[in-house]
Amino acid sequence: MKFGVVVFPGSNCDHDAWYAVSQNLGEQADFIWHDSTDLGGADAVILPGGFSYGDYLRCGAIAKFSPVMAAVRRFAQEGGLVLGICNGFQILVECGLLPGALIRNRGLKFICRPVDLVTVTTDSPFTNQSAKGEIVRIPIAHGEGCYVADERTLDELEAEDRVVYRYLDNPNGSARDIAGILNRQRNVLGMMPHPERASDPLLGSTGGLAVFRSMAAAVEKAAVR
Repeated sequence: MKFGVVVFPGSNCDHDAWYAVSQNLGEQADFIWHDSTDLGGADAVILPGGFSYGDYLRCGAIAKFSPVMAAVRRFAQEGGLVLGICNGFQILVECGLLPGALIRNRGLKFICRPVDLVTVTTDSPFTNQSAKGEIVRIPIAHGEGCYVADERTLDELEAEDRVVYRYLDNPNGSARDIAGILNRQRNVLGMMPHPERASDPLLGSTGGLAVFRSMAAAVEKAAVR
């Protein structure tokens, strides 16, 4: 299969995601520039972490107007897998593909360290290779990673089993310890922790590789139907 890694001005984890997919997972990965109007035949798309457009307006608020995002929206609406990591999560929220918002961390400081996550659901294209309740150690690196939403939205996320990961020890004040969520169709995932930084033994953890393995398995399963 082929992963597409979108590159915005200010992305800084695009090559990390490319390496995790191409070298650790062993699948094809191509970069997609922000002004592209198509996704180059990608089977799954990754919006990587970083500081798209310098976060000058609000995290993800400018990137949502990039030409490539129209193609990402169409791709998602047609059932394609989209993974937004950190800044990618912020972009997905800003463009309306995921509910809620991401605001300044509770302590108003940038946090960069490994955290423990609890896998809440395995009923998703992003966690089908994981075990429910499994604890994985994955780094975070963000200043605006506190997930917030109104109570009705939070209740719906939980009732529909759309919370994918929770923080074991909440580092940023996110509502209900949420670290990652799905859209209603379950084909779009936004998560603040960086699975691409936990996909190689040299980095001290391979817990994040399960996300990419799950995506590959989901695409393969869909292809043989």
